[in-house]
Amino acid sequence: MSRHRSGSNSAGTVIAVVADIMAVILGLWILMYLLDANRGNDLVQFVHDAANWLAGWSRDLFTFDDAWARVVAGYGLAAVVYLFIGHAIANRVQRH
Repeated sequence: MSRHRSGSNSAGTVIAVVADIMAVILGLWILMYLLDANRGNDLVQFVHDAANWLAGWSRDLFTFDDAWARVVAGYGLAAVVYLFIGHAIANRVQRH
């Protein structure tokens, strides 16, 4: 029985860490955008591509006049949803 409980804790931890990493990537892109990071830089391009993929469903959800507000709202919403859902699933897995 303890082996199953340990496996559940490990699976829950992995789920929470993946959700955290996804949110960090999205938050990092928001920060890079707001600070006008050099889009020609490989790291900036990698983070941008990953964030675009992660926020594909929410990227153009809002139509604010200012581009920075669209970026913060669209990518920020995705980050919050991934954190909320990821940690909810992780907590559920760890309880069983």
